[in-house]
Amino acid sequence: MTTKNLLVELFVEELPPKALRKLGDAFAGTLFDQLRAQGLAGADSVVTPYASPRRLAAHITHVWLKAEDKAVQQKLMPVSVGLGADGQPTPALIKKLQSLGADTSDTPALLAALRRQGEGKAEALFWDSLVTGATLDAGLQKALDEAIRQLPIPKVMTYQLESDCELPGWSSVHFVRPAHGLVALHGETVVPVRALGLRAGNTTQGHRFEALKSPLEITNADAYAQTLRDDGAVIAGFAERRAEIERQLAARAAEVGNGCRPIEDDALLDEVTALVERPNVLVCQFEEAFLDVPQECLILTMKANQKYFPLLDAQGRLTNRFLVVSNIRPDDAGDVIGGNERVVRPRLADAKFFFDQDRRRTLESRVEGLSKVVYHNRLGTQGERMERVRAIARAIGLELGGDVLARSADTAARLAKTDLLTDMVGEFPELQGIMGGYYARHDGLSEDIALAIEDHYRPRFAGDGLPRTQTGVVVALADKLETLVGMFGIGSLPTGDKDPFALRRHALGVVRMLVEKDLSLDLPALLSAAVPAFGDRIDDPSQALADFIYERLAGSLREQGYSAQEVDAVLALRPRRLVEVAQRLQAVRAFAALPEAPALAAANKRIGNILRKSEGQVAEVAPALLVEPAEKALHAAMQDTVPAADAKFAAGDHTGSLQAMAALRGPVDAFFDGVMVNAEDPALRANRLGLLRALHEAMNRVADLSKLAA
Repeated sequence: MTTKNLLVELFVEELPPKALRKLGDAFAGTLFDQLRAQGLAGADSVVTPYASPRRLAAHITHVWLKAEDKAVQQKLMPVSVGLGADGQPTPALIKKLQSLGADTSDTPALLAALRRQGEGKAEALFWDSLVTGATLDAGLQKALDEAIRQLPIPKVMTYQLESDCELPGWSSVHFVRPAHGLVALHGETVVPVRALGLRAGNTTQGHRFEALKSPLEITNADAYAQTLRDDGAVIAGFAERRAEIERQLAARAAEVGNGCRPIEDDALLDEVTALVERPNVLVCQFEEAFLDVPQECLILTMKANQKYFPLLDAQGRLTNRFLVVSNIRPDDAGDVIGGNERVVRPRLADAKFFFDQDRRRTLESRVEGLSKVVYHNRLGTQGERMERVRAIARAIGLELGGDVLARSADTAARLAKTDLLTDMVGEFPELQGIMGGYYARHDGLSEDIALAIEDHYRPRFAGDGLPRTQTGVVVALADKLETLVGMFGIGSLPTGDKDPFALRRHALGVVRMLVEKDLSLDLPALLSAAVPAFGDRIDDPSQALADFIYERLAGSLREQGYSAQEVDAVLALRPRRLVEVAQRLQAVRAFAALPEAPALAAANKRIGNILRKSEGQVAEVAPALLVEPAEKALHAAMQDTVPAADAKFAAGDHTGSLQAMAALRGPVDAFFDGVMVNAEDPALRANRLGLLRALHEAMNRVADLSKLAA
């Protein structure tokens, strides 16, 4: 039996643009998986998803008209349960076989078809049958139903559809948008499936305004994309349409010249790709006077409100040109360009108005207003929060840079949240911090304070830059610690994928600043020092919060390429200064490469288990009680090795410290071969346990080596 390619399309009203890519991939992926599970698509089949503003479709190669029949071996039940003493089928066996579709009317034939396997009490009855393969008609119907059911629909609509059965009337349909057409072609043949009240056919619609034909007839599954492009003026593939928009954006920017380039924004590019079927990129402009407004404001209003691509010059500065992705290609694009220029002007004028109005008041004059803004019903107002951030910032500043840094951090922390009360941030919350920096410069504050206010939210997301100044780092740390301690202190913790206060991001931000800024701050002490700023509003969450931060650190390190064993070995000791973690990881990696490492790691694990079981029986080592040659040799070796390893550790040479311990492999092996730790004499036993405890402590100064044991 030969295969043919399959095309399935749902033609709908405009789909939500931010969800289109996910909807298209999910529709095609589920359809493909379902067909493959039923044996209608094979290992060599390939699925191609299509998604445009008005369609979800999938093209699947090598699809069978009917799946192969399969021989199925079904275990039924023990022979003692399925057959009576007379050898005849029991009611339980008859019922089971009937549920499998077997003909139970002919008992001799039924018994002949049963097979026994096993011996004694384990002997069981088996039923061999041939399962007829699914037909494409039934299999595609099942796959289509499942693909629609599993769509990650952001919000379901309910609409009425006129019934196409003999009885007149209307029926309710639930889907992401009203559906108006269904195409299902196996080669050139229509597959008679139904979905959302629609019958499959071979016609669809092209571009609303520029299609050459309406409706479009799809002659066969392989002609779908080309027919839509040639006669429907639609690029059906999401990825292909996105690439075409990128190409046109680059080409139009090059035409403008002066090294101009469109702003890079993958989310915006995806959204615009989901809004157009036939992209046409046009160059527009606005009055240069608007460039007096901070470029972040203009860029945000053009991207968020109009879905435009601002153009930057070679130095990364905003120009007065921008790119529009139109959905039509008129001979004269002047009206389209003029219309977009008229639309953007009021938006930019609003931004200029907000900027001018905000600068009439200083940031200092807005401080008092923070006490009227509720931050959290259990944690008080933004004003109270600001005071807590100031207290934490002063403490960190004193430790890192003395009075000078503490004073500048205090000033920046006092003003950092005041831009929340400005008109610009009220309109564009994404600009908080950024606008504070601009307004601080306008108020005559130092560049250090302005940068600290601007940067104190950093890092805002994974891969974002860190604060650029020491004052900024202190305020950013204080701000994130205040959020973490406060939320943990009232029990408002992340659950599952829900993290409304972005506590995971804040924790990673703290980790990144401590590590990447090479800050020798003690993490547990840092958390404990932040608690008093809350008074009696919270319970002390330091321990739980420390666990949370170490968990985030562990995940980050694994993403950086360290193995789970390496990470677990280092973080098991909960290093207080996170800046040391990378060096300890390198030391563990170097140690693990030594030939002595596996044996020492296994011995370390064994020692840990012995000590846990012998709690309270351990004594300080008394050399006079060392009687066996192997324990004397181990003690002597430790007198030479441990001080040298400790000295290297104290000097910050973690790799050298661990490698020095490798010399103990022979004495450790000999100790376990020749010494009975749990001696009958309590004094000998306690002394030997003391020797093992000293060894365990010496081996685990850099990392818990037992985590490296297989």
